[in-house]
Amino acid sequence: MTLDPSIADKLSRTDTGLVAVVVQERGTGEVLMLAWMDDEALHRTLTTGRATYWSRSRQEYWVKGETSGHIQVVHDVRLDCDGDALLLIVDQTGPACHTGTHSCFDPSRALPVTPASSS
Repeated sequence: MTLDPSIADKLSRTDTGLVAVVVQERGTGEVLMLAWMDDEALHRTLTTGRATYWSRSRQEYWVKGETSGHIQVVHDVRLDCDGDALLLIVDQTGPACHTGTHSCFDPSRALPVTPASSS
């Protein structure tokens, strides 16, 4: 199976054929994680409703939650204005992060910001 050409033509991929994927929780709007997809992973996601990604470290496809049970049911997939990123809106079961936290962007990982002056 292949990705619909009308969708594939809209994508702007990295040199390795990947598109960045921001994953957002449907009920809260919280950003859960960043992952990567190629055309096949996007095709699988669109046709199954289960988030499927390309693992750059393992060089293989993985369906989120397939081994952990922490699944992502996909409700919406949006392409950004440049075609180089996707937004998945999901219902998350269990933690989204491999560290066990709900989000990979947990507040404990916040970096200090010095606000710009308003003058």
